[in-house]
Amino acid sequence: MTTADLYADFAIREAHDVSATYERLSLAVSRDDELLALLGTLSPSKRQPNLLFGVVRFLGGPVEDPADFHDFTVANWPAIEFEMRGRATQTNEAGRCALLLPVLASLPQPLALLEVGTAAGLCLYPDRYGYRYGDHVVGSGDPVLECAATGMTPPAGVPEVVWRAGIDLNPLDVTNPADVAWLDALIWPEHAHRRDRLRAAAAVAAAEPPLLVRGDLVDDLPGLLEKVPAGATLVVFHTSVLYQVPRPRRQAFVELVRDLPGHWIAVEDPDVLPYDALAEPPGEALHNVLALDGKPLAWTRGHGQGMVWFG
Repeated sequence: MTTADLYADFAIREAHDVSATYERLSLAVSRDDELLALLGTLSPSKRQPNLLFGVVRFLGGPVEDPADFHDFTVANWPAIEFEMRGRATQTNEAGRCALLLPVLASLPQPLALLEVGTAAGLCLYPDRYGYRYGDHVVGSGDPVLECAATGMTPPAGVPEVVWRAGIDLNPLDVTNPADVAWLDALIWPEHAHRRDRLRAAAAVAAAEPPLLVRGDLVDDLPGLLEKVPAGATLVVFHTSVLYQVPRPRRQAFVELVRDLPGHWIAVEDPDVLPYDALAEPPGEALHNVLALDGKPLAWTRGHGQGMVWFG
C-alpha cells in the first residue's frame, strides 16, 4: 500500500462517520504530493495518519483546515519529523475496556492483568470503571464507558483484579503533564467525550499506579511474568498494538503468549493477527477482532464504542 493509499484508506475506513476533520484531512494528504514526499522520508511504520495528526496537534498546529495543515507541516517539518521518529501512537483508549469486560468477567477470579503495549496503563483498570451497554449498566466507577453491543449479554459485574502490570517500549506516566498532553493530542478533534474520559481514567491510574516496565514484548515479557502472584488467573492482553510490531517479532510474540499458563486476550486488526474462517465484518468501516486464547469472539470498533459478538 502506498502512502497515498494509506491516507485514503484511513479516511474511508476509520475516520468516516467518526471524525469529519480527520476524514477531510486524510483525503487531502492522500492527494498532496509535497506532504507525501516528506512522509516518504520516514519508515513505513512512521507514516501513520494518527501519528502525523497527533504530532501536529501536540506541536500546536492546525488540523481543521487542510491548507493551513499543509503550510504548518511544511514549515515545521524538521520538528514534526523528529517527533514522529521518536513517538508512537499510544492512544491508550480506556474505552476499550468495554470490549474486554465480557471476557474478563467470565474468567476464574481473581485476575492478574498484564497488558502488552500498555502506554500509561489506562486499560489496566477494568474493575474501576463504569459501563453502559445500551440500557444495561455495569459497575459504578468513573468514567462510564459506553459501548453499543449486539449478540452478547453484558456481564453482571466487574472482575476482581489483584495485580496489574504493563510492558511497553516507552511507557507513559499519567503524573507527567507532557505524557498526558501526548495522549490528549492523539484524541481526535471532535471527541470531547474521550478527553473527559482520559482525564477521569488518568485520575484513577494516578491514585494507584500500576507496575509499568520498559521492555520488549518478547524478550522482556517472561521476566515480568515471574512477578504474577500465586492464586490469581493470569490474563495477558493487548489492544491495537501488534500493527506496530514487525511481522517476525509479532509471530514470536504469538508463539510465546499462546503457551502461557493463563489466558490471552487480543483486540487487533485481522490483517495484523489473522484467523481462519472468520465471520464477515459488519460493514465497510474498520473493525478489529476480539479473541480469547486464539479463538475469535467479536468484531469491535477502534475506540471501544461498539462490538458485534459472533463467538
